[in-house]
Amino acid sequence: MKLFECQNCGQPLYFENTKCESCGARLGYLPFEATVTALRPAGESTWHALAKRGTRYKFCSNAGLGVCNWLIVAQEPDQFCIACRHNRTIPNLSDPENLRRWRLIEVAKHRLFYTLLKLRLPLDGKNKDGNPLTFDFLDPGAAVGPPVMTGHANGLITLNVAEADDAERERVRGKMGELYRTLLGHFRHEIAHYYWDRLIADTPKLESFRQIFGDERADYAQALQSYHANGPPADWRQHFISAYASSHPWEDFAEIWAHYFHMVDTLETANAFGLAVRPKLSKSMTARIDFDPLYAELDRIIEAWLPLTFAVNSINRSMGVPDLYPFVLGPAMIGKLSFVHDCIREQARGKSTPTGRMRAVVAGLRQRVRFPSTR
Repeated sequence: MKLFECQNCGQPLYFENTKCESCGARLGYLPFEATVTALRPAGESTWHALAKRGTRYKFCSNAGLGVCNWLIVAQEPDQFCIACRHNRTIPNLSDPENLRRWRLIEVAKHRLFYTLLKLRLPLDGKNKDGNPLTFDFLDPGAAVGPPVMTGHANGLITLNVAEADDAERERVRGKMGELYRTLLGHFRHEIAHYYWDRLIADTPKLESFRQIFGDERADYAQALQSYHANGPPADWRQHFISAYASSHPWEDFAEIWAHYFHMVDTLETANAFGLAVRPKLSKSMTARIDFDPLYAELDRIIEAWLPLTFAVNSINRSMGVPDLYPFVLGPAMIGKLSFVHDCIREQARGKSTPTGRMRAVVAGLRQRVRFPSTR
C-alpha cells in the first residue's frame, strides 16, 4: 500500500485514520484517487477534500458506526461506498463484541478493495452463474442450522465473525495445520473464486488454466473430503504454495491469487518507504524496491520479493516471532503466479499480454540459489 499524508499539515497517516493526530483535521479516503484526504466542512453532512478541490463529498453510511472512512461524491444516490455496498449481511450489532469484530473485518476488507481498485479488477457485475460479488459476515452464536463456515459459493463470500478474534483464529490455524491465517488472507483467497468465474470460466484461458493447475471438473466436495481425511501428498511442497492448495485446482488457484496480492501490496509498501535490501554478507543478496509492483513485470517482482522476505523473516526471528512469510516459492508456484499476473494485466489493459513466465521462473531460480530455505 502507498503512504499517505495530511494535506493540511504534512503529518504521515495510516490508511484507516479518520482524524489527523497533529492538526486535528477530519480525514476520509477517496477510493478512485487512492488517497486519504484532509477535509473541511462544505455544508450539512458534506465536505470539501483538500486532495481534490471543487467536489463535495459525503461519508459512507457505515462511517457513523466507525467501520468505514471512505467518501462518496455528495450528489451520488449511493449511501454506501464502493467497498461497503457489497455487504449483504452484517453481524447483530446489539452485541458490542460483534461491532468490534466487524470493525476489524472491515479494515481487512477495505484493504482488499484498495488493491482490487488499483489492479482495475471489475467490482460491479456478475459471475458466470449470474451472481454479484456479495459478503455475509455471520455470527456463529446467532446462527440456526449448520456451523458458520468461512468460504465462497457462487459469488457469495461468507466469513465467520469469530475469525476476528486472534485466539480463535490461531486455534483454527493450529487445528488445520496452516502456516498463515489472517482476515486479509481470507479475503484475498475467497475473492479468487469470484474472479475465477469472471476471468477464466468459459473463456479461452480455461485450457491454459487446466494445463497449469489441473482439471477443475474433478469433484470438488470429494476432493476436499479426501484432503481432510488423508492430508496433502508427500511431495506437495514441490508443486503447491500450501498444503491446502493441493486439495483441488480451484483452491490451488485461490492460494496463488492470494499470494500475488500479498506480494504486490507488500512491495508497494516497501517501495513507498524507499526500502532496499543491501546485506553486508553478500552483494548478490541485494534488492532495490524502486518500482511500482502494480505495473511491473513478474520477474522484477520475484527478484525483489525473495530478498525482502528473507530479510523480514530474519528480523522476525530476531524478535522471537514466526516468519512474516513462511512459504517457499519454487518454479511451479512462480509459473502459476505468472498465469494470475497475466490474467489481471489483461483485464486491466483490455487485451492479451505476452507472458513473462520463463523470465519469472529464471529469476526465482537465481534467487533460490542465493537464499536458504525459510523453514
